[in-house]
Amino acid sequence: MRPATIGPLLALAAVATMSLTLRPGATSPGPLVDPILEFYGVGESAAGALTALPALSFGVLGLLAVPIARRAGLTGAIVGSYVLVIAGLLLRPATPGFGLFLLLSVLALMGPALANVLVPAWIKQHGGSRTVVLMTLYSTLLAVGGASGSGLAVPLMDAAGGSWQDSLRFWGLASAVPLLVWVFALVRVRHDFPASPPRGELHGSLMRSPTALAMIAMFALQSMNAYTQFGLLPTILVADGVSAHTAGYATAVISLWGIVGGLVMPLLVARSRHLPWISAGLGLLTAAGYIGLLAMPGTVPFFWASVLGIGGFCFPTVIALIPGRSRDALVTARLSGLVQPVGYLGAGTGSLLAGWLLEAAGSTAMLVMMALSGVALAVCGSRASARRMVDDEIA
Repeated sequence: MRPATIGPLLALAAVATMSLTLRPGATSPGPLVDPILEFYGVGESAAGALTALPALSFGVLGLLAVPIARRAGLTGAIVGSYVLVIAGLLLRPATPGFGLFLLLSVLALMGPALANVLVPAWIKQHGGSRTVVLMTLYSTLLAVGGASGSGLAVPLMDAAGGSWQDSLRFWGLASAVPLLVWVFALVRVRHDFPASPPRGELHGSLMRSPTALAMIAMFALQSMNAYTQFGLLPTILVADGVSAHTAGYATAVISLWGIVGGLVMPLLVARSRHLPWISAGLGLLTAAGYIGLLAMPGTVPFFWASVLGIGGFCFPTVIALIPGRSRDALVTARLSGLVQPVGYLGAGTGSLLAGWLLEAAGSTAMLVMMALSGVALAVCGSRASARRMVDDEIA
């Protein structure tokens, strides 16, 4: 039996409020990393751990998304996770030790970890003819939220009298809004996990799908770049003589370009025949951004941030490819449950390596590694963007 549907206004409200609040909990600590480390008396290696934490949490916790959603439904799983998000975001700034700060950060990242996986399937299940519109809204406002987290971190701290704790706590209060909207949606749809088809062809191993494997690699490389930029780019810019405010704004510029990518890329995924070439070009732009930072450190930071931001269009691309390269909502859920968690685990490992290189060998070695990752992103993105359906490859 098909689950109850929801109206277009509720669907738009649910996707919009959630998209705006998924990323700030992960991006807001980046510009505040120096006062956070100073408060807890820990070294720069802790900055690498803080940077890698979102990706690692999204990877590990994301693996639980589909099993939890089978029991609670897509909407129910998101509602439950947001309760944990609010608790984590409100409690972590008050912790006396850095270890507990990290632990509560993991709790706060539970919502994004589950929603990352479940939203593409939720949109496939409930979007109908509005699927492309909802994916565009999701990708665009996700970037707005990410930019808000990093761009408002220092101003919120200044407004709170220099309290980085209040700056971080703000996003816990903001997360109450999507919780209320999604509770209303849950009352409407109840248990809404996609039903299994009568035939078994959709249960074939996704590891047999070259497209799925390319998506995993593309997602891992793009996410590694994104979270390394959020967490370590401000540190690199400040070391090169850029002010903390400017470094925070430059990092926000990367996310602001993601707004443009969120508007454009879902439409290109749905319609363009040249998407593999476009994806390859975005990966090469990412490499070019790091080369620019390496060759001219501290010079025109907003320009290099813009180059990296345009290269970051790979993120809305791979997110849109998940429903765009699958027909059945069940395949979309399974594909999202593989691509994003496994990709985030790879991204977290890469972010840890980037933090270690920054501390052990300096910014040059780290930027070279990240430039090479952009080249690899171009190769994987080109293959993932090919017009092939995962349903067909696993049948």
